[in-house]
Formats: sequence, C-alpha cells, structure tokens
Amino acid sequence: MEHRITTPLTREKVRSLHAGDQVLLSGVIYTARDAAHKRLCELVDKGEPLPIELNDAVIYYAGPTPARPGQIIGSCGPTTSGRMDAYAPTLLHMGLRGMIGKGSRSQPVCTAIQETGSVYFAAIGGAGALAAACVKQAELICYEDLGSEAIRRLVVEDMPLIVVVDSFGKDLYQDGPELYRNR
Repeated sequence: MEHRITTPLTREKVRSLHAGDQVLLSGVIYTARDAAHKRLCELVDKGEPLPIELNDAVIYYAGPTPARPGQIIGSCGPTTSGRMDAYAPTLLHMGLRGMIGKGSRSQPVCTAIQETGSVYFAAIGGAGALAAACVKQAELICYEDLGSEAIRRLVVEDMPLIVVVDSFGKDLYQDGPELYRNR
C-alpha cells in the first residue's frame, strides 16, 4: 500500500503503516548520526533539555554533504542504522516516532519500536541525490563541530521510503524473504 504522510508523525499515522508499505513523507525531519545520537543520550542521562523536540519527530540517519552554489543541500543518502542501535531505544522512549536509514535493526530497537508505537523506514541506499532532491529547506540546528554529522532540520517533500519495522512488530528484513519465496 502507498501512503502520503506529513509530519508530525503521530501514533495514529504510524498505526496505519505496515511493513512493506511505500510512503512519500513530507514535512520536518532531522538529520543525526551516531556522534549526535551519543550527545543526545548524554543529555538525557544528565536530565538536561534536548536541542530538538523529539515528540512525534522523525530522525533521518544521514550526514549530508555541503551544498553546492544554488543548492539547498548536498548529497543526502542514508547511513547504516545499526550504528544508532545503542541510542535508539532511549530516544524512542523520549517520544521519537520515526527513524529513517538503511539496514536491519537489533532486537532491542525492534522491541522499543513496538513498545512506543513508532516506525522504522528504509530510504534508498546509494541514492543520495534522490533524497537531496526531496529537501526543500535545510537549517543547521546544533553540533556544528560534527560537520556533516551535525543535527539539521530539513523540510522534505515526497521523500520515498519503505516501512521496514512497523509498530505491530513486523520486520520486513525478517518476514520479507519468506513472503517473496512464497509468491
């Protein structure tokens, strides 16, 4: 099934999604990779405020390259999600509703997705120019010292994604091969 969804990504919107669904996502999302995730979780551990509002937010695991003259952003492809697995459950329990990346997730992350009514999307790996074309605005939010891995606020339009892990506990990486073999 194909869905058009605009952020904020509420629980109600997430409950309409199932592993294997195609999504065109629009609205505000944030970029953050492992170094930024580590800093966010350190703030959580200290009880300090976060630099972004996580409630019903979406984080895209990407480190965009610098924009060329006349561009909003450079190449903006997904990075391997497993590098964020140590941090994802904490952020999900803080209200993060969606994650975008590539590759499978650990069992603790899949469990946290189900417990929090969240979702994990896959973006097309190796197609950073395609993802960049969906970005209509980009703004540095924090951790400028991390360079391309700083947290950025993006406004995207019709970003093509696939639901990989849904809020019901279905995981396309686990269930998909068997469904394909049975066709």
